[in-house]
Amino acid sequence: MANCMKTTIDLPDDLLIEAKKRAAETRTTLRALVERGLRRELGEGPSRKPARPPAIRWITVKGGLPRDLDVADRAGMMDWLHNDRP
Repeated sequence: MANCMKTTIDLPDDLLIEAKKRAAETRTTLRALVERGLRRELGEGPSRKPARPPAIRWITVKGGLPRDLDVADRAGMMDWLHNDRP
C-alpha cells in the first residue's frame, strides 16, 4: 500500500461542484478524480492501484415506496424511518 498524505486545497466553488458531479457520474470518488488529474498534469501514468468504485447500498421496500413517504423531505423521511410502521 502506498503512503498517503492528507492536505487541504482551496478551489473555486463552481470547480468543486463540477468535480463532485463528475465523480458521481463516473461512480468514483473525488479523491480518485483529483489523483488522476494530478498524475496526468505531472506526466505520470495512471495509478498502479486502480480506483475501486464506492459500494452502492440499495434499500428497497416491498411494493415500492409508501404513498405517505416524500423522498424530497429529508426530515419527513427520517421521521418515517424512525416511527413504528405496521
